[in-house]
Amino acid sequence: MGERIYLRSAAVDYARKWAFGRNPQYFNFNSLGGDCTNFASQCIFAGAKVMNFTPVYGWYYVDAEDRTASWTGVEFLYNFLVGNRNGAGPYAEETDLGGLQVGDIVQLGRADGTFYHTPVVVGFDRGEPLVAAHSYDVFNRRLSSYDFERLRCLHIVGVRVCEGL
Repeated sequence: MGERIYLRSAAVDYARKWAFGRNPQYFNFNSLGGDCTNFASQCIFAGAKVMNFTPVYGWYYVDAEDRTASWTGVEFLYNFLVGNRNGAGPYAEETDLGGLQVGDIVQLGRADGTFYHTPVVVGFDRGEPLVAAHSYDVFNRRLSSYDFERLRCLHIVGVRVCEGL
């Protein structure tokens, strides 16, 4: 298993291009509970260029019927990114706001510990993260403008690739 640098600028460029539209290569999950984590996964994939095709616990998208829960589910994406210790694809670690970089993600949650939204960090203004997201389409929105009770920050450390890719 080799390592690849996560291309943060590619993730941000993808977010800029598709924040207010839908890439026709991906299903729009707005009518099925929201498209935010699908969009976040698309952005991460633009920067990682590698999916993990492990059934059930991997992170991949072929079409709306052939994908892992981690591609579209807030908790499942978190579990994949922080739990991907040796497999192909991106991997992340929890950090605080100061540890975020463009291309990373944040997840917004309720006081009871459930998380419900996955914006992508696309910039900073005086140290405050600016994000892009789907469901309620935004680009360069201040993180502080959201109403949330809990926050977790995921810094994408790198990307693992199978040799020969």
